Amino acid sequence: MSIATPAAHHAIDRRTIERIVREIVFAQASAPPRTPNLVVSISARHLHLTDEHVEVLFGAGSKLTPHKPLYQDGFYAAEETVMVVGPRRRMLPSVRVLGPTRKASQVELAFTDGISLGIADLPVRPSGKIDGTPGCVLVGPQGVVELKQGVIRAERHVHMNHEHAAFYGVKNGDRMRLRVHSSCALVFDDLLVRADAASKLEVHLDTDEGNAADLDHAEKVELLKQ
Repeated sequence: MSIATPAAHHAIDRRTIERIVREIVFAQASAPPRTPNLVVSISARHLHLTDEHVEVLFGAGSKLTPHKPLYQDGFYAAEETVMVVGPRRRMLPSVRVLGPTRKASQVELAFTDGISLGIADLPVRPSGKIDGTPGCVLVGPQGVVELKQGVIRAERHVHMNHEHAAFYGVKNGDRMRLRVHSSCALVFDDLLVRADAASKLEVHLDTDEGNAADLDHAEKVELLKQ
């Protein structure tokens, strides 16, 4: 009885290997860059607090308690909420605190929130730019904080890392355009680019902007260089 033996494997010569590697590298280099995954989020009214104000509002030694992680790594919605009191004692009874803490306390509202609070001329500012903005009173379960300034309508913006910035051909501080395809299709101009080393690609709109575009039922969103 004869036994069949496997056919001998022919060794691939070095020249063939180099050719195959060159073809793979060329194909990868020629492929169009993959479009990054874009997330568009509605940022409801919220506030940021300093460590000092956390202790005043919630008691000595208090720290923020993470409740739900946000899309950006390291950021979260806290368990804690406070009452925000504006002019003529108009108030928003339960506004969520976001963590971690910051160097300056800041309240971020939509335009209609500002009207409810009694601040009709709520200024649009990038987060952290609070000089000359209106103030308010914060009321927590253990104390009260009077903010001389810090109530803003946060300027719509897009977070991204440096790789995303290179893909779109923009840099930190540039402006972009967001096109929302929905039953109430809208294009948002002057979207502030906030680029750093680690951020995920995410657009932040406030509740007024999101509702105006019917973002919850959008079929498609596009981020475009302005």
